[in-house]
Amino acid sequence: MQFEFTEQQRMIRDMAKDFAAKEIVPIAAEMDEKEQFPADVVKQMGALGFMGMNVPEQYGGAALDTICYVLAMEEVSRACASCGVIMSVNNSLVCWPIETYGTDEQKKRFLTPLAKGEKLGAYCLSEPNAGTDAANQLTTAKPDGDGWVINGMKNFITNGATADLLIVFAQTNPELKYKGIRAFIVENTAEGFSVIRKEEKMGIRASDTAQLAFDNVKVSAEQVLGGEGTGFKIAMSTLDGGRIGIAAQALGISGAAYEAARVYATQREQFGRPIGAFQAIQWKIADMATRLHAAQLLTYRAAWAKDQGGRYSEESAMAKLAASEASHFITNEAVQIFGGNGYSKEYPVERHFRDAKITEIYEGTSEAQRMVISAMELKK
Repeated sequence: MQFEFTEQQRMIRDMAKDFAAKEIVPIAAEMDEKEQFPADVVKQMGALGFMGMNVPEQYGGAALDTICYVLAMEEVSRACASCGVIMSVNNSLVCWPIETYGTDEQKKRFLTPLAKGEKLGAYCLSEPNAGTDAANQLTTAKPDGDGWVINGMKNFITNGATADLLIVFAQTNPELKYKGIRAFIVENTAEGFSVIRKEEKMGIRASDTAQLAFDNVKVSAEQVLGGEGTGFKIAMSTLDGGRIGIAAQALGISGAAYEAARVYATQREQFGRPIGAFQAIQWKIADMATRLHAAQLLTYRAAWAKDQGGRYSEESAMAKLAASEASHFITNEAVQIFGGNGYSKEYPVERHFRDAKITEIYEGTSEAQRMVISAMELKK
């Protein structure tokens, strides 16, 4: 088994780490406090090739492997989880399905500006009554001449208020249930599209999460992604890759919280010695480090599996489950090690604690990941 990264993978990791330390860390707390979308950071990530990391060069991408993407995501998320999720959605949930299922013309028109970071994308699957039950799509798309008309509402859409392009899933034939769902590429300039509201959130406050409305939004036949009856397949296969991105985000949050707690344990003194000299703290550090490294191995394995081709649903579900639950544990322990200071906004661990929770929820809850994993294990 090979546990060493390639020279290229190390270079991408180090570049992301340097960029995050210089450009994101100094402003991360302020962006969180003000719920300020990091527009300048997103532009810089685009210039570095971080917004289309796995996309072929002919479509404006960096043509890197999934492990490079995970390592960059981890470093960006270590600095700011909000920047991480913006990057993750554009790469995993928007660029990937257009590259995988789109026509050459769609790739030239839509994928290229997304991969270059000139435009930002959003993935519109969730609805008020379609969360884990993603097949329960009430948004409809009806034929209209040589195009379609979309009506409905989407909930909790990351990048929803700022995205230029949206992949929208809609029901075209309710009698066919999930087989009647199709995917569409919608531009934010389309008449009838609107942002109902931006959510006020506990964590990832610098990323925008919005409720969207589609009121007789017309799209051309050239904006249909994939063939008839393929929408739900596109949605689910896209989430397989998306979960690897969220696992990497969770790793970044965990790594930041762990490192802050480890350093603090060597500096904070009580009863005349550093708190790290006490066994209670030592055991916390041991448990945090072990869970972090275990989650990293599962996430890197999932990234490797994706690069091999074939199905990687179980690997990605395991990675997201392990990494997100490790992040919840690690950030909670970090706050505990900081004590009263951990509850104060003066220190970063309270932000990491708030940011970690969402990784157990979006792109499939931990319960949904267990459903995926157990279903595949029981078939063996």
